[in-house]
Amino acid sequence: MNGIWDNGEVQNLFALVEECKRKNRALREAFIAHAQKYNRKPNSVRNYYYHEVDTLQNDQTRCKQLGINLKNHKKSEITYFSKEEENSLMQQIDKMVEEGSSVRKACFVLSNGDVGQMLRFQNKYRNFLAKRTQTEKPNNVVTFQKATKRLTDGEVQSLFMGLVRLVKKNALIEGEEKYKAELTSANAMLRRALAQINTQEREIEKLKEDFSRIKQENLKLAQNAIKNTCRKAEALRAKLENGENVL
Repeated sequence: MNGIWDNGEVQNLFALVEECKRKNRALREAFIAHAQKYNRKPNSVRNYYYHEVDTLQNDQTRCKQLGINLKNHKKSEITYFSKEEENSLMQQIDKMVEEGSSVRKACFVLSNGDVGQMLRFQNKYRNFLAKRTQTEKPNNVVTFQKATKRLTDGEVQSLFMGLVRLVKKNALIEGEEKYKAELTSANAMLRRALAQINTQEREIEKLKEDFSRIKQENLKLAQNAIKNTCRKAEALRAKLENGENVL
């Protein structure tokens, strides 16, 4: 829903704001929740809310019609820190943090339990830390002196040639490293091939020995078969000569 706000939507927004205040939560949560429900932008909801608070203060009839208690929607007045107050506050938070308190707890104590004031102190301290980090120089940072004059053409040329030599040297080193890596890989492959050939040669020799042994065994079997055949033939011839029946 966009465009005109009806009474129901206005009442919903003010109810969400009151709920956030009761729970000591940021009002932005109410604006975001309302924006999601009514398809609006959170900033638009925020702007409408503060505008409507001003409007209802001058229109008590509409305020009663909506059932809104403006006492629950007073605008908080921003009190700005003086430089002395800000420095004092930062020092107090620093001291409490050094003693073991969290930043949130330190801000809560210094705000006397006022959640809104606590959030304000917390944001102020975070901004203070960010600024201090930007201004302080780490011990390991090397500061270069600002050049007092422009480089001459000769100096620029010398720097350029030095850069070229550095690039060439780096390329040469990279080429040597690549060649060493390729050579190591090739040697490893050669060793594996030689080991495989040696294994195959041993297997071939064993096969030759097995073949020779089987060949000798076959020859003996053939000779024994011939001898047996001859003995049977002699026995048969003897029976025939003696007139024995061989059938």
